[in-house]
Amino acid sequence: MSRPSTYDAIVIGAGPAGSSVALTLARHGWSVAIVEKGAFPRRKVCGEYISASNLVLLDRLEIGDAWRMNAGPEIRRVGFFSGETCVEAPMPDAKYLPSAKDAFGRALGRDVLDALLLQAAQSAGAAILQPCRAVAIDRDGDMQKVRIQARENSGDETTALWAPVIVAAHGSWEPGPLPSQFEKISRPSDLLGFKAHFTGSSLAPDLMPLLAFPGGYGGMVLADHGRLSISCCIRRDMLARLRRNRSSGHDGSKQDGPTQDGPTHDGNVSAAEAVFRHLMASCRGVSDALDGARLDGRWLAAGPIRPGIRACYEQDIFRVGNAAGESHPIIAEGISMALQSGWLLARELAGASSGRAGREAAGRRYQAAWRGLFSTRVYAAAAIARVALGPAGPALMAGAIRNFPQALTLGAHMSGKTRSVPGLT
Repeated sequence: MSRPSTYDAIVIGAGPAGSSVALTLARHGWSVAIVEKGAFPRRKVCGEYISASNLVLLDRLEIGDAWRMNAGPEIRRVGFFSGETCVEAPMPDAKYLPSAKDAFGRALGRDVLDALLLQAAQSAGAAILQPCRAVAIDRDGDMQKVRIQARENSGDETTALWAPVIVAAHGSWEPGPLPSQFEKISRPSDLLGFKAHFTGSSLAPDLMPLLAFPGGYGGMVLADHGRLSISCCIRRDMLARLRRNRSSGHDGSKQDGPTQDGPTHDGNVSAAEAVFRHLMASCRGVSDALDGARLDGRWLAAGPIRPGIRACYEQDIFRVGNAAGESHPIIAEGISMALQSGWLLARELAGASSGRAGREAAGRRYQAAWRGLFSTRVYAAAAIARVALGPAGPALMAGAIRNFPQALTLGAHMSGKTRSVPGLT
């Protein structure tokens, strides 16, 4: 049976933002298509932690029970690892949630989470076009035409889909031909993301430490199936310096690096190896936690990240997730913002009047709701990241947190980890 070519909405990207908006619209009776370039399950550069504030939303999306069954342990403490400093403090709990057992967040690998969400969207009636890439969006009267190309198609053959509503859920890190995607610009100050899983780590299961090191920051958390998820961002110029030093043998680090490399190489030194050795040499807490641990799969790399607030509705395209706006990953709120932005948009679209004027009004309401819910955490993350990335940033942060560990609890609260999602509580 052939697929229809006209829908009420076409969602480009099947991550947490895209799948959440698609399945919510489908449950409101919309005909929805999701265009996803990758095959699932697939891993992503992501910290993988989900705040407790999302658990009511996960239940509304009907994956809450599956998430609880698969996710890692409750994160009851937030920590800070930098140099020889290892400090911890209580994680604030979300006391407003209906169940006390859901008062703390947990981590779940994106290979598991994204598959759960996409399956739920499909069960709700959304059409899944995967692996397919959207290569063009053009106005066609009151509709928009999206041209898609199957990933296995090496030629120029495309298929056309039509819908009045287009949702850009493709993230912000990859440039492309769509009007909602961003120009590729390379700067020395760019932050590049790295992520890996390890098994056999000794990190306390209820602890999620922030990592601060010269030229970057990161985090660690125990996720599903005993996997430790470690992710970080590092400045492009610092990474280039580390690789040059490693290639010439001048960095002096002695730790054994991962046996599998990242996607780029410089002589015999991979980007992933340089980043991993830098982490191990710069944070005693990391080297202690990973002493004897085993790399599970390959290191992943992506970026540059693009923190900031963008237009949520522009040129008749709605943006969700990182495409709409992005906080520095230093506050570990990326998945929360993706899920919640998808919910906010679906709520506005489902109640919108028909026609372009109705869509524009929904776009204005959605943008106001997005900024009301997320702008504080975007600005707070930018301020924290600015300190962390400064020349003396890790040392300044270490000194302050040693003297005032409660700053970790306060920072977790300010980052939105205890804030309820509008319309759900």
